[in-house]
Amino acid sequence: MKHIILSLLAFSLCFTITGQSSILPLGNRAYHILDRLEITTGVESSFHSTLKPYTRRQVTAYANAVDTAQIALGLSNRYDLFYIFRDNNEWLAAAPFPTRIGGQREPISNQEGLTQVEASYEDSHYTLSRKPILKYFYRSPANLFEVNEKYFHLRVNPLFHFSLANAQNDPQPIFLNRRGVAVRGGVDDRIYFSFDILETQARFPNYVNNYVDKYRALPGQGFLKSYRSVVFDIDRGYDFLNGQGYVGFNFTPHVGLQFGYGRNFIGDGYRSLLLSDFANNYLYLKLNWQVGRFHYQNLFTELTQGTPRTVAGDRLLPKKYMAAHFLSYNITRNFNVGLFEAVTFSRENRFEFHYLLPVMFYRTLEQGLGSPDNVMIGLTSKLNLWKRFQLYGQLVFDEFKFEELVLDNQGWWGNKVGTQLGLKYINALGIDHLDAQIEYNSVLPFTYTHNEALANYVHYNQQLAHPLGANFREWVLLLRHQFLKRFEWEARLISANYGEDDENSNFGSNLLLPSNTRTTAEYGNEIGQGISTQTLIFGLDISYRLAHNIYLDLNYFYRNKNSEQDPLDLRTQYLGGGIRINLDRMRMDF
Repeated sequence: MKHIILSLLAFSLCFTITGQSSILPLGNRAYHILDRLEITTGVESSFHSTLKPYTRRQVTAYANAVDTAQIALGLSNRYDLFYIFRDNNEWLAAAPFPTRIGGQREPISNQEGLTQVEASYEDSHYTLSRKPILKYFYRSPANLFEVNEKYFHLRVNPLFHFSLANAQNDPQPIFLNRRGVAVRGGVDDRIYFSFDILETQARFPNYVNNYVDKYRALPGQGFLKSYRSVVFDIDRGYDFLNGQGYVGFNFTPHVGLQFGYGRNFIGDGYRSLLLSDFANNYLYLKLNWQVGRFHYQNLFTELTQGTPRTVAGDRLLPKKYMAAHFLSYNITRNFNVGLFEAVTFSRENRFEFHYLLPVMFYRTLEQGLGSPDNVMIGLTSKLNLWKRFQLYGQLVFDEFKFEELVLDNQGWWGNKVGTQLGLKYINALGIDHLDAQIEYNSVLPFTYTHNEALANYVHYNQQLAHPLGANFREWVLLLRHQFLKRFEWEARLISANYGEDDENSNFGSNLLLPSNTRTTAEYGNEIGQGISTQTLIFGLDISYRLAHNIYLDLNYFYRNKNSEQDPLDLRTQYLGGGIRINLDRMRMDF
């Protein structure tokens, strides 16, 4: 009977959950391009931009819609579309999806029997290289090796990033050496897979080392080993291997799932207060259904508490879990709202099966179970204005009482709330491809924490939302300009005020500390309590594109931490450069 019930549950999930394809890696240049096009063209997108990563099918379909719309685009926007077409050439002519499992696709372009792969290969946007290497490699500009069979496609690409920098008052260099491979493909226009793996040796600036010492983890990474380089004569480097991958399956044109190991992002800003890509990869099952203006997503994850550096011996790290829902609704083509709900919890050697229900209102389930779980809800919104601006924002409620927060706010510690408000300005001051963004983030003390340490909003000792955790205010200013077709620069200025915890106190900043160990009173809590600290970050990145997804970089970075306890002051400044192939920059902006 148990097996029958589980089988029926699995079958029902298949028909309550949008079609998947290979995903576009977070940080890919296309994300900014799509942001610009959605704001400036007014063409309604086939994806909901708050939910990331996007699928390559959706990205290419939207680029085709913009390309064929009766609007003036300009040469620079045409170059942007050309980049998307090259980078996702297996989806240039996606076939209509069969109406049922096992059904046959409709013919494409009146050519009987033509599959999605064949149609894409014959599409006018498909670009062949002028001089392939040994006839088999780089036959198209974007892919080292590709296969285009009738019912199967494959893309294989190298991953490489080497950078070297000289830091002020540091006799040893800062460097990053990443090498790896990325593979993606699909079978029968229904099953998709993607994976990449990266081997890295690096030496980071002083403030990153301090983070590692405090949290016993490196942001965005997993297991760390010490590394000494004979070439660069360094004594504090790191060696780490990390990768991500997934397999996806489409049930209907609107229903699909992914099972993988990686990261997700919810939001339209530089930061996210709901779910960011700051932490290490995690195991997840993601169910999507998208119909009309609605996109509903279920995300079930397995997380870890602690790191190998916090657990003695060769022991399995304690497991915990997160289940999350997000409902996105396009009220109009320019106005979107979203509702988020998540619960983090721990059970010994098992998942809490009640949380598999693909509906909202985890709070009701959690109370019914009498559990110590941590439920969080959030709201998002996005409004595009006058084909030039985008307003966006987030609200997160980890816990609050209306009378304590609004009617008689005396700084009750249990008001755990975060706020984000941002503005994007496209073609600022009338300058083509000069884009500006300003963002404000604020999170009250003890947000994301819980009485049970295993229920905090943390994975691998790394924050699942904002890098600063809680108890902070932050301003972010970004400027980005693409010019002369191959050049682009991006500057960012980040100012944050926050309160730090020391070894013997808990003022609500460190998410690893249970909220019942707080050293503050029940009332009188405010942002910045604890060790008052201000951080100012300025970064400038200049890139020249040698070829598709191959960049030469020049980087300048400045960070100044000013603490009320002078021994905690820290200044970082370095200048460097490098080369990237099919990888985004590895930024540590915290």
